Order: sequence, then C-alpha cells, then structure tokens
Amino acid sequence: MKAMILAAGYGTRLLPLTQNKPKALIEVGGKPLLEHCIENLINFGFNEIVINTHYFASQVISFLNSKTFDANIFISDETERLLDTGGGIFKARQFLDGNEPFLVHNVDIISNIDLAELYNIHGQADILATLAVNQRDSSRVFLFNNDMQLAGWRNMVTGKVIISNFSPQLTAYAFCGIHVISPRIFNAIKATGVFSIVDIYLNLCKDYRIQGVNLPNNFILDVGNPDSIAIAESFLHSCNH
Repeated sequence: MKAMILAAGYGTRLLPLTQNKPKALIEVGGKPLLEHCIENLINFGFNEIVINTHYFASQVISFLNSKTFDANIFISDETERLLDTGGGIFKARQFLDGNEPFLVHNVDIISNIDLAELYNIHGQADILATLAVNQRDSSRVFLFNNDMQLAGWRNMVTGKVIISNFSPQLTAYAFCGIHVISPRIFNAIKATGVFSIVDIYLNLCKDYRIQGVNLPNNFILDVGNPDSIAIAESFLHSCNH
C-alpha cells in the first residue's frame, strides 16, 4: 500500500524549535515526528512511502539515510519551490499513481487512528477521497451533509463560508490531516504549481464523492506548537505501558 507524508512545511508555529531544523525532525519522546509517522504507517501495512521535502531538506534526507525502515522510501523534492498540500501531492504523482488508493498523512499528526481501516473504508468504489475528521475546536472546518459528503468549508475566525453543494443541514467537522485518495484525482485536478488540497476538494466535491469519516473516539493531536509536544509525549508513553 502506498502513502505520502507531507513534511515540507516551515513549521512556523513550532518556533523557536524549527529555527534550525525542519518540523519533521522535531523530537517527541526522543524520536522525530517523521520517524513516528513512518513507523506508524509501516505498522498498518504501508510499504511504499513518499516524503516531500523543502525546508532543511538536506537534514531530512540525511536522517532517512541514517535509518533502515521496512518499506521503500522515496523523496519528492520541493527544495526549489514549496508547493502547498495540493501541489505537493500532485508533484508526487509518479510515486502515487496507479490502480490503488493512497493515504496522505501530515507529518505533525500523532494519533491512534487505525490507518488500515480508514484505507479499507475508502475502498475501491467511486469515492474520490476519504477524510478523517472529528468535532473539535478548530479555526477552519469542513462542512458535510447528512450523508457525510463534503459540501463546504468555514473559517471560524473570519466567518468566511464556501458552499459547494447546498444542503439544508450541514455539520462542521475538523480535518485530522489524514486522508485516503483515489489516483483518479490526478486527472481531475486542473490547478498547477502551488495550491491547497482543500481548495481542490471544495472544487471537486460538486462532481465527485468526497466523504468524511467521523472519528470521535480516537486520540488525534496536531503537534503544531511547543506546548503540544508534552501532550504527545504523554500519549505515546501511555501507549507503551
């Protein structure tokens, strides 16, 4: 099974920790976020993993060269230009294209989500993408109809709302940074260069099935600021005892 780890970002919310190293190499419990992510994917059966790099890319590559993982690891090089989430996924098409869905995982997400089950939920049907979501405080949320089909987006700070599929009842869910995507999306994407996968989903959900899977009982943490590291370490400690 194929997966992609989005690890190219600057990690500005983790400053000053990311002043001299990439977010992917910030240690949680004595191990870099990237290593946690790779090992978690391997544990759930993913054996082909592509990682995009930009900020301090050479450090990420050096780290990977120093380790031996039970998976084929590939690098999607964005050192010349950071392409955002959608552009990054599209640039890695040569690694991800084919007949099987692939999973995309933000490097800064620590969770106990069953990634194999999420992958199987997506299946081989006419679903273009399956998004792991839950209901929690978030500055930006996806809006889903009663069938958990993506219908829109809302910025909870500015109040901006985008409705792609009108429905009389929409429910807000926060995106967990983990999604399973059909490679059919590559032919559906018309954008080029730098673009967000969120914008792609909002454009495509009018014509394609993009579903949310609500995971209310899972631990899901975005290690987005220095304070969240202690929470992540506490969770990982509890898993190992």
